[in-house]
Amino acid sequence: MAKYSIEIKKSAAKEIETLPKHHLQAVIQKIHSLADNPRPPGCEKLSAQDKYRVRCGDYRILYTIEDMVLTVCVVKVGHRRDVYRR
Repeated sequence: MAKYSIEIKKSAAKEIETLPKHHLQAVIQKIHSLADNPRPPGCEKLSAQDKYRVRCGDYRILYTIEDMVLTVCVVKVGHRRDVYRR
């Protein structure tokens, strides 16, 4: 299987920077693992959107997948209680 490239929106990068240090490494590792398998076990497609979500402890990573150009774009990263709010 080909490797996907990872893109992170500026807003998502800022959200990653604000994560607590003890969760930061796990979230970054999970994002990098999406390059090998953008639909890992446990990921879910969000029903009303063309986004997927993957869990990392109490944090969620929302992303889109573009299969034609092999790209995963991280859209939002946040705590599970806040990440789905607009």
